Amino acid sequence: MPRRSSHTPANRQLHWRSYRRTPLFVTCSALRPWLLDRGSLTERLIRASKGQFQVKILFQGMGVPQLSEQRALELPVRQRALIREVILFGNHQPWVHARSIIPIKTLTGRLRKLRKLDNRPLGALLFSDPGMARGPIEISNLPMLEPWPSTVSSTYGSPVQGRRSLFWLDGKPLLVSEVFLTGFTPYNKTP
Repeated sequence: MPRRSSHTPANRQLHWRSYRRTPLFVTCSALRPWLLDRGSLTERLIRASKGQFQVKILFQGMGVPQLSEQRALELPVRQRALIREVILFGNHQPWVHARSIIPIKTLTGRLRKLRKLDNRPLGALLFSDPGMARGPIEISNLPMLEPWPSTVSSTYGSPVQGRRSLFWLDGKPLLVSEVFLTGFTPYNKTP
């Protein structure tokens, strides 16, 4: 596994804003139910793919989060964290690029297990934990943002739109961003 992430260099920042402050016309109407759903995206993707769901790790290791991620997590500048980037596949198609930032202080006690997720989906762990709390959803209108990391888009498809949320396990934070790719088709159907 690579030691550092080349997928989202620090100079390629996404612009996130509260979905409540984003006009409806900015979000893709077909994706809106997926972007704003507060439940488990993993569970919805498994249902939409009729169980043909897979997680492929692009990167998992210690690194410095992007500035907007540091701010969301209230981390000191240059504070290292566990960064995990994966592609979520449904029906053998790349549907979602997910990026999780887990601060070192979160990776203690019973949450040490987050260091060794392997190909298991983080969402399944989050939503099965009775101590989990989720913060507000923020969205990013990715088609207007350039450049998107070419290593992801050239292999898995261009981004459409994304969302992110802070989660807390036992009061400890982590940040999860999920970007829908052009290969994501379930939004045309009722999940």
